[in-house]
Amino acid sequence: MSKIREPIKKSSIEKKNRIIEKGFELMCDKGYYNVNCIDIAKYAGVSTGIIYQYFENKKAIFLAGVRNYSDEIILPIIDILNLKDIKTNLKEIVEKIIDNFINSHKISKRAHEQLMAMSHMDDTVSNIFNNREIELTKKIVKLLEENQFNSDNLEEKVHICIGIIDNFCHEVVYHKHELLDYNNMKKEIIKTIEYLLTGGKD
Repeated sequence: MSKIREPIKKSSIEKKNRIIEKGFELMCDKGYYNVNCIDIAKYAGVSTGIIYQYFENKKAIFLAGVRNYSDEIILPIIDILNLKDIKTNLKEIVEKIIDNFINSHKISKRAHEQLMAMSHMDDTVSNIFNNREIELTKKIVKLLEENQFNSDNLEEKVHICIGIIDNFCHEVVYHKHELLDYNNMKKEIIKTIEYLLTGGKD
């Protein structure tokens, strides 16, 4: 097997990115254990030899896809927080973040289901998600501090807020309990997050 190399030419970089995108898509659609590198090569429209130039195995492709997937969720949240003064517009910003989370989960439902299953079976996948959560927490805390949020235990409170929003997204997209009014639940979540971050102060 040839040594793994990092592409330099634009066309080669695009080819590697296509392998990641299509390979991750295929593994999420068919199931990680039901796909091999030959399948990925065919689906991505490249030779198997090209895949082994850039990746050691299909797990390397999958992990690259996991990182891209988590970035696609995290980066829009940071963009939302950077749009306007957080303290003055906290309610609207939290609502926009919730809506963004829900849309991301709906668009990538199969991917999310496969990732959740893999995160319970593979420590590397689990660690990627854990590290991304901590990165997101730190970035949000920094933005809040820049906007004069001086609450005690801000890191812990932000992490709780992320967990609440993520759980709500799972409820809306996957569980869909008929007993529950999700509009009312969303309002309660926003009020809870506002209180956590401000201590009930304006």
